[in-house]
Amino acid sequence: MQPPVKPEDEGVRVNTLRALDILDTPPEERFDRLTRLARRVFNVPIALVSLVDTERLWVKSRMGEAMTETAREISFCGHAILGNELFLIPDTLTDVRFFDNPLVQDNPHIRFYAGYPLAVPNGSKLGTLCLFDMQPRELDVEERALLRDLAQIAEQELAAVQLATLDEMTRLSNRRGFEALAGHALNMARRQHRPASLLFFDLNDFKKINDTFGHAEGDRALIAFAELLRTALRESDVIGRLGGDEFVALLSDADATHTAEIIGRMQDALNELNREQARGYDIRFSVGITEYDAARHASFEALLAEADVAMYANKEQIKARPAQR
Repeated sequence: MQPPVKPEDEGVRVNTLRALDILDTPPEERFDRLTRLARRVFNVPIALVSLVDTERLWVKSRMGEAMTETAREISFCGHAILGNELFLIPDTLTDVRFFDNPLVQDNPHIRFYAGYPLAVPNGSKLGTLCLFDMQPRELDVEERALLRDLAQIAEQELAAVQLATLDEMTRLSNRRGFEALAGHALNMARRQHRPASLLFFDLNDFKKINDTFGHAEGDRALIAFAELLRTALRESDVIGRLGGDEFVALLSDADATHTAEIIGRMQDALNELNREQARGYDIRFSVGITEYDAARHASFEALLAEADVAMYANKEQIKARPAQR
């Protein structure tokens, strides 16, 4: 048996999947109608919409007697997401990658697999629309085109879910998307006893930018700050816009010293950006920093509330500085 390798964009792919907040959710008619149609049209015992998580394959929709999840290392869909086109196994017993796979040798005794990878607009392939049979078979040209068309509809549904978790202006996660990603990151930090810190940002005098230069310029300032967060933070960090001029970032495996260094780099980069742009105003921020403590932060909301309080304290300190000169 050959376990599937992980794609080059695995980090981005998994973050994209988890930001959808779709894993372990109940069945939905918009996906079930596709698997019902696929099972009937192709006359197969099993049709699935699958999602490939870090170590497991989880089934969002299934028609037929099929598992709700399985290990990624024995999954067929883990192989399918490595390409852009149909992944077809006419007879598993004649394929060196699968003839001794537990799903072939034991229940459900898979002999045929056909799956199209499901991609979202950022290019990440999150899972598949796939067919299983217990008999070897082929798909002709027309059948392959039909399965591709159904997969494209499934992609459109996933894209709709993704839009509900993205901030349209900055393309960062919105509150819903951020909470989903942050929840996974905090669970991992708790299990592995690793540090994590939440940063709560608020742009200073943002209302003045809008009032003086117009809302279009205010939008440009928000987009510029979002891009600063993307470039200054690591790929493994979770970034989001809560709304208005409030942004958040969850830093994984980051202690107080590391967090302070990141804030310093951000401030240096922002100072340079302000000098280069010379817009007539400077983008400035206040930030609240809270280190995650599993004993003190029973929920993400508790961690966010504490960071919010710390941010307002930092804002008051900044306001008081000119009076101290």
